[in-house]
Amino acid sequence: MALKGLVSLVTGGASGLGKATVERIVREGGRAVICDLPTSQGAKVAQDIGDHVIFVPTDVSSAPDVENALSECKNKFGRLDVAVNCAGIGIAVKTYNHNKKISHDLESFMQVQKVNLGGTFNVIRLSVALMAENEPNTDGQRGVIVNTASVAAFDGQIGQAAYAASKGGIVGMTLPIARDLAPLGIRVCTIAPGLFKTPLLMSLPEKVQSFLAKTVPFPQRLGDPDEYAMMVQAIITNPMMNAETIRVDGGIRMQA
Repeated sequence: MALKGLVSLVTGGASGLGKATVERIVREGGRAVICDLPTSQGAKVAQDIGDHVIFVPTDVSSAPDVENALSECKNKFGRLDVAVNCAGIGIAVKTYNHNKKISHDLESFMQVQKVNLGGTFNVIRLSVALMAENEPNTDGQRGVIVNTASVAAFDGQIGQAAYAASKGGIVGMTLPIARDLAPLGIRVCTIAPGLFKTPLLMSLPEKVQSFLAKTVPFPQRLGDPDEYAMMVQAIITNPMMNAETIRVDGGIRMQA
């Protein structure tokens, strides 16, 4: 199964891992719908990439927004073969700050769950309805879902309770959703990336970037977003990859 001719919906597609995924999909002959916030650079990214991409402003935690994106996808491209969930947010807050006598506020904790975990599930549950309309291939496959967790799902650091919980939830729901969708011929996998050159990391001072790069066993550098996209491609094109979470991290194990 090649990417050529496939239609993909990529959340968080205006920057970082999502943008690299859109670029690779189009480069390999596919078409893509970029879903990202209205405040993102989604429109410019779509324009720069060309005719095989459209941008639909989308809050992944909003059912009407995702439904609209899928409607635009069907109107423009006639189908959906792949959904890649890259949209997410993160915060760094300790569970309890003893010096300031302040507990982690519940609202921000729940917001991270809403966007990262709830948004991922929202996109999955709605996307599969459109994928299920596809004619199955010789394996009986109709579609592929690729989610994005993080090594924080396994090695959550100090201050990452909210983020690690949301990413751990994505890992935890990968198998049951894959089992749910197997009768429809829809595969589900999750990627757990390590330290990549995303806009967030690249905004850090160069000394901090260099320090983080040295914590990666091999290759001792930050990951290139296209290396994440390579794994997305591998999952899409390999029909036996299903119900699994794959770490793409250079062997890093995060310390406290």
